[in-house]
Amino acid sequence: MNLYNPSHATTPATDELVPSRYALKVGEIDVLVISDGILPLPTETMTTNVAPAARAAWFDHMFLGPDMFDWPLNVAVVRSGDRTILIDGGLGKEFPGFPRAGQLVHRLEAAGIGLASVTDIVITHMHMDHVGGLIGDGVKERLRPDVRIHVAAAEVKFWEAPDFSRTVMPAAVPPVLRSCATRFANEYCSQLRTFDETVEVAPGVVVRRTGGHTPGHSVVDLASGGARLTFAGDAIFPVGFDHPDWQNGFEHDPEEAVRVRVRLLQDVAASGALLVATHLPFPSVCRVAIDGDAFRCVPVIWDF
Repeated sequence: MNLYNPSHATTPATDELVPSRYALKVGEIDVLVISDGILPLPTETMTTNVAPAARAAWFDHMFLGPDMFDWPLNVAVVRSGDRTILIDGGLGKEFPGFPRAGQLVHRLEAAGIGLASVTDIVITHMHMDHVGGLIGDGVKERLRPDVRIHVAAAEVKFWEAPDFSRTVMPAAVPPVLRSCATRFANEYCSQLRTFDETVEVAPGVVVRRTGGHTPGHSVVDLASGGARLTFAGDAIFPVGFDHPDWQNGFEHDPEEAVRVRVRLLQDVAASGALLVATHLPFPSVCRVAIDGDAFRCVPVIWDF
């Protein structure tokens, strides 16, 4: 059964002039990548351990910047067996400074996916652009009471007393991250299913803690019929292919995040798996090639 069922889809908003969902199969597993919108962010948050001139040169080379850029925000829905799994919850509408993000709920509905059909939710980490969409008005009430929310135990523990000492964020961001994570943990405490290192959520769907970006940051590995896909969360950003050693201002352990990023890109390149990540340009589905000490993102050709 295909995850996307047009016969049950509502009419998309008339102002949506570009595609906001992309369906593919990984063996017998259905995957739908959905854009939650974009976040405008300062370019300096993308590269905090390099000279401003080097950062500016990269953004200019990518026709971005120089001061602000649009950061994509992707989530995914996976169907394996009788489980329908939402990977991350997007930003939601709680943050008025980001009017072009927080699109998940109505885009799920436009794809014919009701919140009540979701059996499991995987949280790659508890930053507000990954859990904010779950704490909006009426969202919890529309989810099934027995929904299982999978998140690393280390992540939940970290947000009890988060350490921002090694991050480089706009001053207003850490308090919002903290309050959002706390609210999410409190509202969904009875549905949380924590794990230490790995958990199989459904046949061929394994969540794996990597750490780095946050202590409990996790990725989702899909495997079926010889095909593979990794949803990498925030382990990889657009600049990470060309410069995997460039640190991101939202990384709580920048050095470990670099090690995680390099290992993940090496593994995906070796296995030939597809890669999807939260902040790569939608739909972000690509393969990874090794290019000397760096990597190349090779986008897949859209299949209609």
